[in-house]
Amino acid sequence: MSRILPQAANAGAEVDADELFRLRLLVRHIPERGLAPTGRPGGFAGKRRGNGLEIVDVRPFSEGDDIRHVDAAATARTGRTHVRTFRDEREKTALLVADFRPSMLWGTSGRLRSVAAATALALAGWRVIEAGGRVGVFAIGAGAPLYVAPRGRERGMAAVAGGLARAHAGAMEAAAAGRRSDPALSTALEGAVSLVPRDGTLFLATGLDEPGAAFDPLVAALRRRARLVALLVRDRFETAPPRGAYPYLTGAGSTLRWAFVTDRERSVATPDPRLERLERLGAEVRVVDADADPEAMAQSLAELSKGFDAGRS
Repeated sequence: MSRILPQAANAGAEVDADELFRLRLLVRHIPERGLAPTGRPGGFAGKRRGNGLEIVDVRPFSEGDDIRHVDAAATARTGRTHVRTFRDEREKTALLVADFRPSMLWGTSGRLRSVAAATALALAGWRVIEAGGRVGVFAIGAGAPLYVAPRGRERGMAAVAGGLARAHAGAMEAAAAGRRSDPALSTALEGAVSLVPRDGTLFLATGLDEPGAAFDPLVAALRRRARLVALLVRDRFETAPPRGAYPYLTGAGSTLRWAFVTDRERSVATPDPRLERLERLGAEVRVVDADADPEAMAQSLAELSKGFDAGRS
């Protein structure tokens, strides 16, 4: 695919809100998805219970309306029975969770893993917006998380893009100031789980470093109330490291150790335990290569709008 977006000079190390906003061009460039299993675009194979939480309008009562939907205020004001009309927006609300902890702030192929995570989340967010949904962001780092409440349309994605840029800049500043220890991912995620509406979707972009002892039960609890899509961000060094000797620090940086990569080790392909763990927990997993350009990411994430297409025009 030919490049249709300009590449910023700092694209590899910084998250630029304007660049994230312009990713909408890529989402619109992806062909429409095929029909859902029901035979209709965006259809559901099974019946969904409930009437939704969003009030679309208030209108006069007519034969067949549910008496439980009577709007007391409008009825008293007009002297005529009125009912509320609801729309099911629960499945169209998504929370983008960005892992900007210190372990994500590195990369060997032109882009930090954290920047790749922000790009992938923005692409997922645009697919939700294009389908008529609402999207918010919850960014976690070494300090307090940043939360942007879900909103719809371009204004919602503008707030999301700005939030991702601010959170990433704050994470980089904290790392430069010496705050380089990862809080457990499970601890940081606890706040995000409570913000996802029932039947909503949580997109988690992470390298799954230091998941924490409570990660598995936390994901299990989330899966009982919402859809979980994990965007597993991997640097090329993690999957195909070049032969050589590499120094690294252990713990809080008190001990210097060396890792050696030989031709034999490079020739042995081993399954990624992070991928297997997420799939075992019931998450929908998409692998995000940190060095992939936005066009390639958009193609690989094209199916992320599953469950959101019902509102797409």
